[in-house]
Amino acid sequence: MSEKKKEVVMSGIRPTGYLHLGNYFGAIRNYIKMQDEFECFFMVADLHSLTTHPDTKELKQNVHRVLAENIACGLNPNKAALYCQSHVHETAELYLYLNMLAYKGELEKTATFKDKVRQHPENVNAGLLTYPVLMATDILLHRAKYVPVGKDQEQHLEMTRNFAQRFNHRYGEVFPEPIAFNFGDNLLKVPSLDGGGKMSKSENQMATLYLADEDDTIRKKIMKAKTDSGPTENNAAKPDYIENIFLLMKLVSAEDVIKKYEDDFNNCLIRYGDMKKQLAEDMVQFIAPIRQKALDIMANENYLKEVMETGAAKAKESAAGTIEIVRQAMGLKYY
Repeated sequence: MSEKKKEVVMSGIRPTGYLHLGNYFGAIRNYIKMQDEFECFFMVADLHSLTTHPDTKELKQNVHRVLAENIACGLNPNKAALYCQSHVHETAELYLYLNMLAYKGELEKTATFKDKVRQHPENVNAGLLTYPVLMATDILLHRAKYVPVGKDQEQHLEMTRNFAQRFNHRYGEVFPEPIAFNFGDNLLKVPSLDGGGKMSKSENQMATLYLADEDDTIRKKIMKAKTDSGPTENNAAKPDYIENIFLLMKLVSAEDVIKKYEDDFNNCLIRYGDMKKQLAEDMVQFIAPIRQKALDIMANENYLKEVMETGAAKAKESAAGTIEIVRQAMGLKYY
């Protein structure tokens, strides 16, 4: 009996900034589970980055780093296809076809386009306008069923479904309509250390714990986290910024440690300085091995070349199959 074909998952990672704790617990940890259950395509979105970063001097190093950090976190290039967007040339062909099905008005209305126009009024290029089309291309190229996306990308996924519907309506059923994927309650937003919002690649570097941070940097950042003089009555509600410290502790500390500080808080005995020291050491224990492994991988360019070639071969095989069906459906096969 033939083995049941696995459903396809596709996700993209931009090669900008350093990965941080929020990326790990919000996305990568779920990718690691997915690679055992699904046919996974995890793409480094180097072409996407050209829409806002036309200077490519650091692109190679950034691509290497994002691959190294993802592998150090547990992504396995032998299980999932880890590849660069620009290495799969079929991307450009499908992008062109889908652009014929995308309308200027709907592209101008996307929230990310409006944001980028505000941020970079001097660089409103066609690639920026058609960014959702390129994102749709990446997904539809593998006829993926599931796409792990954050809230901010749901509009793009909706547009991907629209493009798939239009193509299928015009040329025949080729593309499945992809849906957002999550692991239910495991979708975590990791809070920033200053108590305002979530950790970010770019916004407040002192409030974000990066997987490349040195031990002393981790300690320094955590010791600066906002606290107060402590609760004045038993079993009081925790203010948001204190809740955040407990949430970070739940990610990396042992259960008995968490229980001790929960009890101390509930009994008005909590010493935040001690709690932050404990959290800092537990965080160092968690991040240090990932940082070291990523550095070792980055130092081995031959290994990274091998990873990219293997991933591109898997991605190209999938993409070539799709393009063949697309050309057939569109009537572009003349001999």
